Amino acid sequence: MPIRSLSRHWSRHLYLRIWLAVVGIVTLLMLVVGWAWRATVEHHAAPPAPREWVVLNDQGEVLASTTRAGPGAPLSFELKLPDGQTLPLQVQRSGERSSERPRASSMQGMPGMPGMGHGPDGRLPPHLRKDMPWWAKPSGFFWMLGLIGLAVALGLYPVVRRLTQRLEGLQRGVQRWGEGDLSVRVPVQGDDEVADLSERFNAAATRIEGLMASQKSLLANASHELRSPLARIRMGLELMNAPTVDTAAMARSRAEILRNMAELDQLIDEILLASRLDAKEADIGTVEAVDLVGLCAEECARVGATFDVPEGLAQLEVPGVAKLLRRMVRNLLENAVRYGTHLPVESVVLRLQPVTGQVLLSVSDRGPGVPEPWRQRIFEPFFRLPGSSESSGSVGLGLALVQSIADRHGGQVQCLDHPGGGAHFVVSLPAHGLS
Repeated sequence: MPIRSLSRHWSRHLYLRIWLAVVGIVTLLMLVVGWAWRATVEHHAAPPAPREWVVLNDQGEVLASTTRAGPGAPLSFELKLPDGQTLPLQVQRSGERSSERPRASSMQGMPGMPGMGHGPDGRLPPHLRKDMPWWAKPSGFFWMLGLIGLAVALGLYPVVRRLTQRLEGLQRGVQRWGEGDLSVRVPVQGDDEVADLSERFNAAATRIEGLMASQKSLLANASHELRSPLARIRMGLELMNAPTVDTAAMARSRAEILRNMAELDQLIDEILLASRLDAKEADIGTVEAVDLVGLCAEECARVGATFDVPEGLAQLEVPGVAKLLRRMVRNLLENAVRYGTHLPVESVVLRLQPVTGQVLLSVSDRGPGVPEPWRQRIFEPFFRLPGSSESSGSVGLGLALVQSIADRHGGQVQCLDHPGGGAHFVVSLPAHGLS
């Protein structure tokens, strides 16, 4: 694994970064404590082997040898004279008293022990004294613990503070978002769990903001669309109650009222369906194997459109909800018939074509077509092409429902160029399973 990939993998996990920081600081402190302990051990280690002192004559011959009995003790020699007599000789360093001798005990050679010094106060002279370091004393041990705790606190503070600052920023963003400011987004810093949480919050906030905007737009447009047929129904009722109305006018008013009631019922049904499809958690029905050949043949026969299917293809199943797929096909056919009324209905053609792993369903007509700048916007709820009016019978939800149904079935819909003019809609659906 490359070093950069390995570093990225480790940096993505916040607990690893905190753990590594703690391990590094503790390791450094252990090295310091180990060094201090080693220095203390070396300080109290056994003294080196005593030196041997010798007396030489002019010819370099050894006349006598001795060792120092202890720190500050004089050197005692026994010189043999030529006549066979023995001459005792003591050598004392200036400043030391020869009358005092170190006590022979098991603690001989340990610094700071009573009876071992040769100063006025019983301690070694300053130039020979080796005091115990402060960290080796009982009180120094507690000071060492305090310093270690302080070092750990100082070392972990930047790490913890950086983490808490990012969490505080996330908390402030969530609080503002909860208070109603849906445009709030939190900054994404780093590449760990906190950054991932920030990204997920931003994605969720964007999604919810879009849903709220969609609901507001749906409510505003629905209220506008509902007002039009209700106004026409009211006008028809008033005309029917006019004193001078004849039987023919009353029949026309009644027919207009029934038509507007059917349009109102269709509008309410489409609004409710659009709301259910926008809510991903909503139950849209039972997913089962749906025969598109039979379904499309029935819908084409209902409006009189041409059904084009490959020869020998009697059945073509896709997983989905039958009533939703039927609604999708019906909306495409009704849209093609509505905008191609000046041409024979047979010019509307529905084609089915199985390809690798998916099924293509296309509906084409010979109407005015859809200009290229509007081929994406026509799938927006309540959007109508410039120049179209409510008299065409469209409320602007048909193609939006087609796209929502295709999305819920793991497919997609496109408006493409059609040779010879007209509109050409292509829906691709997966042949096996839902995405």
